Amino acid sequence: MASIALLGAGIFAREEHLPAIEAAPTLSLKAVYSRSRSSAEALASASRSPSTVAIYFDSPAIPGKSLDDLLQRTDIAAVDVVLPILQQPDVIRKALQAGKHVLSEKPVAGDVKGARELIAWYGGLQLQQGGRPLWGVAENWRYMESLRYAGEKVKEIGGELVTFSLSKYGSIAVGNKYLETAWRKTPSHQGGFLLDGGVHFVAGLRYLLAAAGDELVQVSGYSTLLDPKLVPVDTVHAAATTKGGRSGTVAISFGTAHKNETELEIVMTKGVVGWNPTEARIRTGTGEEEKKAFAYSSGVVAEVAAFAKAIEEGKLKALQSPEEALGDLLVLQGLLESGAGGAAVTAVGL
Repeated sequence: MASIALLGAGIFAREEHLPAIEAAPTLSLKAVYSRSRSSAEALASASRSPSTVAIYFDSPAIPGKSLDDLLQRTDIAAVDVVLPILQQPDVIRKALQAGKHVLSEKPVAGDVKGARELIAWYGGLQLQQGGRPLWGVAENWRYMESLRYAGEKVKEIGGELVTFSLSKYGSIAVGNKYLETAWRKTPSHQGGFLLDGGVHFVAGLRYLLAAAGDELVQVSGYSTLLDPKLVPVDTVHAAATTKGGRSGTVAISFGTAHKNETELEIVMTKGVVGWNPTEARIRTGTGEEEKKAFAYSSGVVAEVAAFAKAIEEGKLKALQSPEEALGDLLVLQGLLESGAGGAAVTAVGL
């Protein structure tokens, strides 16, 4: 049984990571941290056993209650970091230096430069007590049952990749719980919702392309702001090319009020796989068709369970590696940079 602390008391921490930690049979929640005392107390109160969860915070400043104090606890083996994007890297470094295993929310960092620096720093980390703690990046879409099923079907169909498409349209209404988060409403990170939310869709596309034996290497597209409250941009349309020389399309929009869809499609020489979070559709070259429905699941329970298993085994799976998360960020930042440059061809390969 590994003792873990949850760092962050925002929406995703409360609604997804807290229950996922409590669902993992080999994890024991020992502490929570948030910047403010009130939010840390609220998070602890939402746990199954509030009396056993220690509370840490930085405001107000009280001796023995800071994040640094939490990280000094020798009885806590791991932390789950679910903080605003630009706060994450410093906390990840602190936790790893303290010898804690770390699961950190996507994206791996606010930009590619910061991500590369953080990964390089981790690669050279040497602790006095020997060994190196595990660091995994949480991209829950890679643990969605429906996406994994679609990936297996791409492999089963076989053949070579012909083309692909990602189509995500939707809108963020006034009063949306995520929009009402201060750091999202007035973002300091690049891309606004396109980085925070769009990286999921990029991860899904990369997952299915990997199942087809290929990967993205360059993009060329246009970006715009359709909804003024979703600064700095909320929409990107692009052409994309793979290492194998195949081309496809990427459309991600959070500012499209009257169109709401999420659709990924992988076209192979021997068939087609279509996917959305609650359905996979398969059509083979023989004309056979299959549809499989799924109850919606965010995948967070499965990803936290995978991290718990990694702690137990002492080895992290590639799906949670910082390098895999860097691949997502490279594509997303490439889309933003290409859009800002008027469809400039932008390299996005690892």
